[in-house]
Amino acid sequence: MPELPEVEVTRQGIEPYLLNQRIVHVIVRNPCLRWPIQSSLEEILVGQEITAIVRRAKYLLLICSKGTLIVHLGMSGSLRLIFAQVPPQKHDHFDLELANGVILRFRDPRRFGAILWNTGDVMQHPLLAQLGEEPLCPSFDGKSLYERTRNRISSIKEILMNNRIVVGIGNIYANEALFRAGIHPRTMAGKIGLSQYEKLACSIKTILSAAIEAGGSSLRDFVKCDGSPGYFQQQYWVYGRANQPCRICGSMIKQIKQGQRSSFYCPECQK
Repeated sequence: MPELPEVEVTRQGIEPYLLNQRIVHVIVRNPCLRWPIQSSLEEILVGQEITAIVRRAKYLLLICSKGTLIVHLGMSGSLRLIFAQVPPQKHDHFDLELANGVILRFRDPRRFGAILWNTGDVMQHPLLAQLGEEPLCPSFDGKSLYERTRNRISSIKEILMNNRIVVGIGNIYANEALFRAGIHPRTMAGKIGLSQYEKLACSIKTILSAAIEAGGSSLRDFVKCDGSPGYFQQQYWVYGRANQPCRICGSMIKQIKQGQRSSFYCPECQK
């Protein structure tokens, strides 16, 4: 599933082509996504101008003249920039054509993504209102994580995957950040001290920023808006490296299950 880095890479890729552009045509080929695309969306969007492209957690928000188009890539979705009238493929469900001739095309083989229209305060939308902190914002630091985890008996790995505490980190980046911070993924969140949380918050920011710089991780379906893959998977320290030597100490990387997700860690570097 695309996580924060992949969504941010997408946002950065489409922004130069969408910002301040007028929508001239909309095509909905298949409205049956995670939630049905509004039947009147074509009529609603035509003529509106896109004034901003914002990311909140793993949601892309296309701020328009009269509301906001909320886009979620789901498990397999991607947004492509089309610069000519290219025939759609089987899983190309939605097109947004702009006055500059660019077409923003939504592709989603599994159809777990979403395209939703909102006319109120978009940050109060049910999908966004209860979201936690943005890990790349200045306000996110070790102190905020420490305060949010007092008396928590959940593991730190589960806490990092809890979108009501911190958003968008996802399984890959939680594994990598915990390794960088030297924290075992099973450690009870409420027992981690402030100094360790300061190190962890710094590690999270570093890992996410590096992933964005590398174009995200392309493990299965994710590609950038130009169709090219990301390359951060080439920099993994632990994720997907079970039974391979740790790049720091040489110990074998271990794999366990936590909440139906795989966790990877070094038994020597993360105690």
